Amino acid sequence: MPSGLIALLDDVAGIAKMAATSLDDVAAAAGKAGTKAAGVVIDDTAVTPNYVMGLSPERELPIIWKIARGSLRNKLLFLLPAALALSAFAPWLLPPLLMLGGAFLCFEAAEKLLEAIQGGHDEVADAAATLTSKELEDQKVSSAIRTDFILSGEIMAIALGTVASEPIWEQAIILVVVAIAITAGVYGVVGFIVKMDDIGLHLAQRSGAATRAIGRGLVKAMPVVMSVLGVVGTAAMLWVGGGLIVHGLHEFHWDLIPGTIHHLAQGAAHAVPAIAPVVDWLVNAIGAGIVGLVIGGIIVAVLHLFKKH
Repeated sequence: MPSGLIALLDDVAGIAKMAATSLDDVAAAAGKAGTKAAGVVIDDTAVTPNYVMGLSPERELPIIWKIARGSLRNKLLFLLPAALALSAFAPWLLPPLLMLGGAFLCFEAAEKLLEAIQGGHDEVADAAATLTSKELEDQKVSSAIRTDFILSGEIMAIALGTVASEPIWEQAIILVVVAIAITAGVYGVVGFIVKMDDIGLHLAQRSGAATRAIGRGLVKAMPVVMSVLGVVGTAAMLWVGGGLIVHGLHEFHWDLIPGTIHHLAQGAAHAVPAIAPVVDWLVNAIGAGIVGLVIGGIIVAVLHLFKKH
């Protein structure tokens, strides 16, 4: 009897060890998948604060909460089943779908650059001026969730591409972990960003001179932060979108562009061995961004040409 109990405990310990190893593998894979999607995450974080600009301060966090719930719903109810079905039945579709998503990001970034260069009349702002505060809030939340659907689709597709060789159950767990972690991280940061001026005002009214100085600094920094976020978001879209296209070209063995970028990155890295990994990444990112700008520019030009006709 004791020996049977010991054998049972050994079996339980072995199963527990296997489960712990599996969980470690899942956590590591989820971390790797999330890192691969970092560019889209940066873009998502940079884009979202714009949806609460101009609204009542007391509504900012509730609106972000609504968008966060919509984002999680996008990922778990729609994109996760679609990603698993894609992995199970049509994995060959993943590279072209990622390239299409990358092209969309390039288009969005190029259009933002064109609008920034041209300036001009803001028709969206004029239309918003005719809405009630409730209608404006609903419109902004709906628009943010639609934009999030595209970005979340990119995040889930990139994550899926990272773990496509894993068993289907492990893919599901990893994608759930990535979805929840990224949504919490993005909208937690967004919440802090949009309330930064309120935090600054609160600190500026405290008694300590140092605290007041920090508070005033936060208030003054807010416009700069929003401007930087706009630039970072656009750059991230070009980098990620171009990178997805370059990677897709490599997957289809059309290696002229990917090979050129890789060769330039390797050459630059060898020229400065002390910081070779940083230089290699930077050149690859710049190369992807240039590809993204060209592709996005072509799409914008074609669409504007069609609008004229």
